[in-house]
Amino acid sequence: MKNLFELAQPVLPIVSTDQQFPINRVFCVGRNYAEHAKEMGADPSREAPFFFSKPACAVFVPSGEVPYPPRTQDLHHEGELVVALHKGGRNLTLEQAREAVYGYAVGVDFTRRDLQGEAKKQGRPWDVSKGFDASGPVSPLVPKTQSGWLEKGSITLSVNGQPRQQGDLSDMIWKVDEIIAELSTYYILTAGDLIFTGTPAGVSAVELGDEVLVQIAGVGELRFKMV
Repeated sequence: MKNLFELAQPVLPIVSTDQQFPINRVFCVGRNYAEHAKEMGADPSREAPFFFSKPACAVFVPSGEVPYPPRTQDLHHEGELVVALHKGGRNLTLEQAREAVYGYAVGVDFTRRDLQGEAKKQGRPWDVSKGFDASGPVSPLVPKTQSGWLEKGSITLSVNGQPRQQGDLSDMIWKVDEIIAELSTYYILTAGDLIFTGTPAGVSAVELGDEVLVQIAGVGELRFKMV
């Protein structure tokens, strides 16, 4: 029997190739940079990482524009290193976690901060503040074979040419292999999983017409306009 709906598989292009990377699940790490934890009113000590998710269809490579979402007056940018897995498993060692990484991308975890704040006050889930349409713009994937294993390098975000976020991948409280290993104690990780690894301090609001530029050393850049 023919399917009533033909659902497209979310994919990401891979730089310097005509290949595409199929997306399975999208995990995000909260408060993984000490200064960002402080600005969010949290303890920056090395507590166990916590995770939330976005739908795979929320992740895409923008063609110069990202739509401003409805039902918010306080949309925040969060520039992040995104990690793509080409293998997985459960209870991975750090070595296995490193082997599971296919490559990296530059990404933004957009947050409807007003909706998130209200949900937190009422003790409700805050999925609608994180998992909305087009909430995860990313750059094309750079294979690890090209970039090498990333442990340090600048990560910056500017809006209309003005610096907003500035940090270094070495500032992560939990490193990439530690994040993957910890995540594998909750889920059986598989090829196609993506992980947004957290954001440096300096998150703030964007408006219609704003031009956003995110750059990560060794990975590249992501540039778009809010429309």
